[in-house]
Amino acid sequence: MEKNPVIFLPVPSSLKDEIKKESFTVDPSILLPAELEPGAGEKKLDPEKLSWEMILLGMLRIISVRGGQVNPPDSPWGTPAAKKRNYPKPGDIVLDLKNAAIPSEWIDYYRRFVLTVKPEIYHEFSGAAIVKAANGEFDMALEISAILEGLFPRSPGVLLNKALILEDRAAALEKNGHETKRENAEALEAYETALSREPVLPDTLFNAGFFFMRRRDFARAKDCFSRYVSIEENPEIPPDVSDEKKKQAQKILRDLGDQGLDDDSYREAYDCISRGEDEKGLLKVREFIEHHPKVWNGWFLLGWALRKLGRYKDGLEAFRKAMDLGGASSDTLNEMAICLMELGDLKGARKELEAALREDPENIKIISNLGVLAQKSGRPQEAAAFFRTVLELDPDDPVGKSFGDWGLGTGDWGRT
Repeated sequence: MEKNPVIFLPVPSSLKDEIKKESFTVDPSILLPAELEPGAGEKKLDPEKLSWEMILLGMLRIISVRGGQVNPPDSPWGTPAAKKRNYPKPGDIVLDLKNAAIPSEWIDYYRRFVLTVKPEIYHEFSGAAIVKAANGEFDMALEISAILEGLFPRSPGVLLNKALILEDRAAALEKNGHETKRENAEALEAYETALSREPVLPDTLFNAGFFFMRRRDFARAKDCFSRYVSIEENPEIPPDVSDEKKKQAQKILRDLGDQGLDDDSYREAYDCISRGEDEKGLLKVREFIEHHPKVWNGWFLLGWALRKLGRYKDGLEAFRKAMDLGGASSDTLNEMAICLMELGDLKGARKELEAALREDPENIKIISNLGVLAQKSGRPQEAAAFFRTVLELDPDDPVGKSFGDWGLGTGDWGRT
């Protein structure tokens, strides 16, 4: 999304006496950034006509991009003297704030300025970010999060909220059948940053534990939940930590131990299959099953690897074994349907997909698979209805778009 330009102007005389706080003094030697209206171009702006909104938006733009950091060592501005010569001058209009030679003391000043004028900004913006993320407006939520991270660079709460937003964005894309390698990597980086700060918030450990569970990294999940339980046993724990979460964490730890999911062979198998190294993953998952034959997760991974290798009959048997051991999820049903479809059992595939849809009625990959199945079964109108539903849920869905002629598309079967 294109950003409006920012102009740097001297402090207007009307402002010098407007802010009178014991903890803050207006510094007339530091230029004020103001965000211009779209299409302002080289428009001259009278400093006396600066509005509070323009000044705050300009400061927040810089804070969100630079976060109070000094110019990087590889900055094109060279020596300190050269950097100073390139500092913004009165009337300069800047578009590339990331690489502009803005001194760190200016950015720190802007941060203190904003916090003086808007002391409740942490709560206001945190709430706004949560609402935006809940509505699926992840880009806007992350923009707000970047501002908070710039204003409060050491805040563990800001870091946790950023990680949660990135995780929710990845989960939403995964549910719609999209590739999420980059999004999951960004969420992982955010959690690792939050976990590296001391002291670690109990909620950071708790939520990171579930993030690693979803990523099938059970060893790291175990570490997070173990640390969470240890923090809870500390008499100085925050009063808002609940006994319910402690019991939940302890149950997960017991389950992980009972099922052997913290075994390195399971994580390695999952990572290999995720990367497309299916033969290597197959060896690893068989190693896991040899030691943990009654854990359904291992049989699901086995079926996944076999299905990706085109061994549909063997894959189907592995998924059925996972079902028998308690792995009756929409993902398992969807995978079974793909195998049945490839084996020519369209009726059986439909049965499994309909069961999966009852469990997860807004799962786009299941709905689009029903659409492909209907098309291959000679029911183009039914296929069209499924793909209309897909595009209603996600107008940018690539498989839905590929069936734009309703039944004449070229989309591949089998979204997983």
